[in-house]
Parts: sequence; C-alpha cells; structure tokens
Amino acid sequence: MPQKQDPAELPLRPAVFHILLALSGGDLHGLGIADDIEQASEGLVEMGPGTLYRTLAELVEAGLVRGVGAPEKGADPRRKYYRISRAGRLVLAAEAERLQRLVRSARARKVLPDLA
Repeated sequence: MPQKQDPAELPLRPAVFHILLALSGGDLHGLGIADDIEQASEGLVEMGPGTLYRTLAELVEAGLVRGVGAPEKGADPRRKYYRISRAGRLVLAAEAERLQRLVRSARARKVLPDLA
C-alpha cells in the first residue's frame, strides 16, 4: 500500500495547492473554498466534498491550515471556517515558485509564448 504524502511535501497535490491558494485570500468555510477554487480555475477544477474535507483535515493536522470562528455575527453556526497558517503560506509560496520555474522552462522551449 503506498504511503500517504505529507501535505507539505513538494510538489503539492492539486487539491492541497488549490485549497491553500483559496485561503490565501482570507478565511473561508468549506463551500466558500470550493466556490473560490471553481471561480479561480474558471470552472476547470471542481472540488467535491470528499476531497475537500479530507484534504482540509490533512492540512489542519499538518499545521498548514487551522479552524477559526466565523468572521461575522449571525453566520451559520454549522459552518466551520478555515485560515491558512504561516507555514501554509510558506509552502504555498514554495510551490508557486516551483510552478513558475516550470513555466519559465516551458517558455524557453517555446512550448508557451513569451509574454513581452
């Protein structure tokens, strides 16, 4: 049986990257995270509840995300909100830099057009 990947290990799994990226904009509840991911990816990524909540639990356990209280009074008490931690931001930045290097390499090889 394959060993489970540490959520902080690069390269990040797509679900981990998308969740951390969504939370980098501020605290969100589960549905808000899923909506942000779908909007940011222009509909290319739809995160189902199983993947979303399983990955959030892994991220909380790894210390990359933590649960927080609702940002406004009167919020639905059934909703749990999440916040990216400092460690989560560092991992997200490292992955974004890794991806940026890959894109630079693709541009250098004329796989993608230069943006001059």
